[in-house]
Amino acid sequence: MKFTIAPHHLETLHHHLEAAYPQEGCGLMLGTLENTTFKIHQIIPTTNVWNHPEDADRSLRDRYEIDPREMLAAMKTARLNNLEIVGIYHSHPDHPASPSECDRTLAWSEYIYVICRVDSSSVSATTAWQLDDRQQFQSVHITVE
Repeated sequence: MKFTIAPHHLETLHHHLEAAYPQEGCGLMLGTLENTTFKIHQIIPTTNVWNHPEDADRSLRDRYEIDPREMLAAMKTARLNNLEIVGIYHSHPDHPASPSECDRTLAWSEYIYVICRVDSSSVSATTAWQLDDRQQFQSVHITVE
């Protein structure tokens, strides 16, 4: 698989994640899958609504959850524009831009996952991933054009 994103879309994604620091930021990517290439046409920043008091060891700093209402609105936007939700992006504040076990267990194989390391309100690394048929993340090359 390949992943293509325009510079201004990547800038929007980075700006959103930097603004969310020191919490995890998250959002959706709308686009198309053409042959084996995911092409991003729109970035939709979303609100991190993680709130699970029963999981006291976790917080907005190391977990994210997209508001279901924002997910539905993005689905509607995608449908109206002949696009699909092709991916989810989120940040890892002060941690590597590689998938955690939680990321893996909650991931869907149809999506590309962009993870950005954010240090002191600045993105320092951007990676992309997709689950394989064994439910393991494989790195996906990012093309910015």
